[in-house]
Amino acid sequence: MNIGEIAKRAGVSRSTVSYALSGKRSVSEETRRKIQRVIDELGYRPNASARALANGRTSTLGLVFPPAGNHYTGMQLDFIGSVVEAAATFDYDVLLSPSGVDSDRSFQRLLAERRVDGAILMEIRLQDDRVDHLVAEDFPAVCIGRTEHPDNDWWVGLDHTALAAACVHHLADLGHRRIAFVNRPEHLLHTGYESAHRGLDGFTKAAAERGLTARTYCCGDDASSGQACVERILHDDPATTALVTLNEAALGGIYRGLAVAGRHVPRDFSVTGVVAERWAETMTPQLTAADVPAEEMGRLAVDLLVERLDRPGTAPRHHLLAPPISLRASTGPGQALPSAGCDANI
Repeated sequence: MNIGEIAKRAGVSRSTVSYALSGKRSVSEETRRKIQRVIDELGYRPNASARALANGRTSTLGLVFPPAGNHYTGMQLDFIGSVVEAAATFDYDVLLSPSGVDSDRSFQRLLAERRVDGAILMEIRLQDDRVDHLVAEDFPAVCIGRTEHPDNDWWVGLDHTALAAACVHHLADLGHRRIAFVNRPEHLLHTGYESAHRGLDGFTKAAAERGLTARTYCCGDDASSGQACVERILHDDPATTALVTLNEAALGGIYRGLAVAGRHVPRDFSVTGVVAERWAETMTPQLTAADVPAEEMGRLAVDLLVERLDRPGTAPRHHLLAPPISLRASTGPGQALPSAGCDANI
């Protein structure tokens, strides 16, 4: 079924059908209803590519989201799902592009072939060439995360600096004096991964402010790396009684490593961090954490992008979120353990 057949059955020209579908020119209400009746009878659905050519819109948003490692973490999948669901409320489809740099073929096709009306970028780095490229092309985009200088960008961000600091203050208030920070993998820190850098900054400054002995560690995004990281922490300073983490994928291994070492959570070791709510609640005991509002962030990013598409020229807008710490069962009063005589490495 095509426009020609619809025109024939409705007794109008092909161009009139095209105008009625695209809205490019006005069509009388009587003619529009006649065309719509034929379309309903025939169950016609316009080809997406033809529709894009007709009105200059694809009704598709791009989600530029490279996996940080060799797989997507649970939190990353939560973000993808939230963007897809939010886009559907505006009748947009979502095309996923696993692009890490602006030279990636997938990213280049997204722009050069105009496969999408706008893009949402994730896994933001402090210096991000993808963001620079989109700005240079004047291509509508919204970031989930912030570059080093985000004032002229559209973005939704999580205040990792404030959240990591809040975790430190929570532990200090409980009496913990020797703590550790379990960050994301080392290569992400080296490439300027925004949350890893800002979280580290918040942790180190808060620990110094409270006069704590603190050590920092990078950790792979998997359970075995989490267990190995705990082994390093307790080897370097057996008197450590608590840790803060940004690495939800390593949480299972962190808990397992503490159990193997004979450390009971939270009786003699406390764990907290910045983690999606549903992951915090699957741990045993449930994790005291600043819950990452993945669903809200995905929805806000889509809202901003649709606003940018519908209102070209609007001044850049952004949202910076800092959810409170949800007190659960993984933190308790600090217990003094024999000191190994280790000093802080921050």
